[in-house]
Amino acid sequence: MQLNELTIKEAQEGLRSKKFTSVELTKVCLDRIKARNKDVNAFITVCEESALEEARVADGLLSSGQDSPLTGIPFSVKDAICTAGVRSTGSAKILDNYTPPYDATVIGKIRKQGGVLVGKNNCDAFGHGASNENSMYGPVSNPHDLSKVAGGSSGGSAAAVADNMCIYSIAEDTGGSIRQPASFCGASGFRPSYGRNSRFGIMPMASSLDTVGPITKTTYDAALVMSQIAGQDILDGTTLHDSVPNYLEKINEDLSGLRVGIPKEYFELEGLDSEVKEITAKQIDKLKELGCKVEEVSLPHTKYAIAVYYILVPCEDSSNLGRLDGIRYGVRQKGKDLYDLYAGSRATGFPEEVKRRILIGTYALSAGYYDAYYKKAQTVRTLIKRDFDEVFKKVDLLITPTSPFPAFGVGEKKDDPLALYMADVMVSPAAIAGVPALSVPSGKNSAGLPVGVQIIGSRYGEEKIFRVGSKLEIIN
Repeated sequence: MQLNELTIKEAQEGLRSKKFTSVELTKVCLDRIKARNKDVNAFITVCEESALEEARVADGLLSSGQDSPLTGIPFSVKDAICTAGVRSTGSAKILDNYTPPYDATVIGKIRKQGGVLVGKNNCDAFGHGASNENSMYGPVSNPHDLSKVAGGSSGGSAAAVADNMCIYSIAEDTGGSIRQPASFCGASGFRPSYGRNSRFGIMPMASSLDTVGPITKTTYDAALVMSQIAGQDILDGTTLHDSVPNYLEKINEDLSGLRVGIPKEYFELEGLDSEVKEITAKQIDKLKELGCKVEEVSLPHTKYAIAVYYILVPCEDSSNLGRLDGIRYGVRQKGKDLYDLYAGSRATGFPEEVKRRILIGTYALSAGYYDAYYKKAQTVRTLIKRDFDEVFKKVDLLITPTSPFPAFGVGEKKDDPLALYMADVMVSPAAIAGVPALSVPSGKNSAGLPVGVQIIGSRYGEEKIFRVGSKLEIIN
C-alpha cells in the first residue's frame, strides 16, 4: 500500500511510530496530484511549497510530542471555503484573484494543530450544482470512470479523497453537496447537524442550510475529523452551545436493539435505479443481522423537499451573492459607469447556473411573489422538519439510498437543469430539516461505479450514525 492510500487512523499511527514522516507522506500525495489532476481536475490550486513547509513543522511537533490527532496529515479544502494566504475562488472567475487574509474557523482549527493543506478543490461555483460541471475551471471527472461526473457540488473534494490525492478533505453541504459526490466516488461523506460546525469563513450559498463537514475514506476518519472541528464559535451565532461528544468513544459498540426506519417515500421514487435499490436492500438486511429492529416509516412531505429547496436556496443566493460586485474584492471589469462595472463583472465572473439561481431568487422575493413562493416554501419546510421530528420518536435512525442513481456521464444532464436538480432528491430533505446524515460506500454496480447508502439521524444524533456507518461501509 502506498502512503497516500492510508486512512487518517493509519497515517496517524505511522507518523507516531516513526515509520515515515509527514514530509514523506505529503510528497507522495503531491506526486499523486501531479500524476492525476490533469485527468480528474480535482484541484484548482496546489500548495506544493507551503504544504512541504507545513509538513516540516508538523514533523517537529511530532518529534517533540506536541502533536494532535490531525498533525502531519495532508488534507484538501473545497474552494468555497476560505484559507489564509491561499487563493479561494469558489470556482467562479469573479474571485479568480481572491486570497483570503483569514482561515475559516474549521480550517484554522486543523492548521493550528499541524494539519498539512495540499490544495483547494474544484467545485460547482459557490456550491451551485449536483455534478461539478458548473465550475468555471472545468468539470471534475470521477476517478472510477473519467467519462462520468464526480457529483456536486463538492466533487473535487470527493474525487481527491477517492483517488488518494490527499488523506481527507473538508467540504460544504447545503442540500447534499458532501453526501452525493461521496456516494458517486466511493467515499464517506458526512453532513453534521446544522450548527454543530462553524460556518465562519464559508462562502455563503444558503445560510440557513449551509454546513461544513468531512469527506474521508472511512466512517472512523469522519468521526475523528468531526471531533476536531466541531464546537461553538463566537464568530458564528448559529453554532451550538453544547459540548462536543467524543464521537469515537462508542463507535465500536454493537447495534443490537437499535431501531432503524425505512422511509417508504424514498423507495417509491420514480427513477430509482434497480441496482441502487438492491444494494440498499442488502445493507438493510445486514442491519437486521446485526440485531437492529427494522421497520417501515413514512415522511409524507418528502415529495415537496426538492421544490422547497429550489425556492429557498435561490432566494438566499440572491441576497448572499450581492456582495460580489467587482468593487470590494475579486476581479473587476471596466465600464463607462458604475452599472457597467457591476454588470460586466458579474456577467463574466458568474457561470450560467449562478445567474439562473440569482434571477429565480430575486423573482421569488419580489413584492408580488414573496407570499406565494418564499413564505409558502418556509411553511412547507416546517412540515418537512416535523416529519423528521415525529419519525425520530419511533426510530433511532433512517436508512435510504444516497442518490437515486450512480454517477452519470459528463454532459449527460447539463442541458436539463431540472434533471440535475433531481440528483439531490434523496439528500435534500435532511438538509432542509437540519439533521445529520452520512453517506457510506456500499459497493459497486455492474458497471463498476460506486453506490452509497445514506444514514440519517436525529438532530445532534451524530454518534449513532457513526456507529452504524462503521459497520456498513464497504471499502472499495
